[in-house]
Amino acid sequence: MNDTLARWIDAGELPVIDMAPLTRDAPGDEGAALAARVQVGQEMREAAEAVGFFYVRNHAIPRELIARTDALARAFFALPLEQKLACRPVDLHRGFLQVGQAKMHARARVDLKESFVWGRDVGADDADYRAGNRMIGPNRWPQSMPELRTTLNAYLDAAHQCARRLLGAMAISLEQPADYFVRQFAKPVSRGTLVYYPPQPADASEDQFGVAAHTDYGVITLLHQDDVGGLEVLTRDGRWVSAPPIPDTLVINSGDLLGRWTNDRFKSNPHRVVNRSGRERLSIAVFADPDYDTPIVPVTVADEAARYPVVSCGDYILSRFDAAFAYRQGTQTA
Repeated sequence: MNDTLARWIDAGELPVIDMAPLTRDAPGDEGAALAARVQVGQEMREAAEAVGFFYVRNHAIPRELIARTDALARAFFALPLEQKLACRPVDLHRGFLQVGQAKMHARARVDLKESFVWGRDVGADDADYRAGNRMIGPNRWPQSMPELRTTLNAYLDAAHQCARRLLGAMAISLEQPADYFVRQFAKPVSRGTLVYYPPQPADASEDQFGVAAHTDYGVITLLHQDDVGGLEVLTRDGRWVSAPPIPDTLVINSGDLLGRWTNDRFKSNPHRVVNRSGRERLSIAVFADPDYDTPIVPVTVADEAARYPVVSCGDYILSRFDAAFAYRQGTQTA
């Protein structure tokens, strides 16, 4: 993986796809509505095959909800460290992770970031949690910010709706029923992550990243980034390019499981973050994934061999957590 500096993106390098046909119907003309969905799905498939990342606009996550989530995230990360550490993970991948707790690549330095992870908001009496589902369970909310729970739950719901629409169009592009992926989302193990990147020191080494080069673990990632920038994407021909913020858009990429599920037609793509801006950077990521026990069986066409063995959604994601996060390796710092 070439670690040279990224170049600024050329116009059109990462497509901007209009999701409007996925978020509204064409009254009285079901054929036109379907044709529009087919077109969006094809645009996403072409972007996935050519670059691996794309932007979407008209995604239907309310602007005011994004702004409120951003403001509360900044307030949370500004809390004293001891208050944030009260929310650190216990037995689930939920809560606050301080700098030094994540390393996305085995040979890399630890990532220069803080994060807060939340998921489906269930109590300790949830039947699946009590039965041992290790990706469903109580979140770790800060007691001093009760409004964070309400806002982040609303954001996760809105992002999940967006993900379902995207996955429906992706399924259509593969000549599958629109519910091919989302029928497995009865009790999804999706999660959201607030990520705070402090400014990297001017004398930081070239191998220091906010997040080192990695692929995402699950099915589909929806990313809102602030106006600072720093996201860099490895193109299919091996070039690092910057993916700058575009107002009122989300950045979308396939994760490992969607790559496996689609036999690499929506291939998972390496990316990284370098915060050379001299400013704080904040992003809001939602990783939309199906139910824990969903078998990820590659979609193939006639006479095509599956590139991957069948895996369980939850087992695969947890195996990646185990490799990346220090708290799961018995090296949690106080």
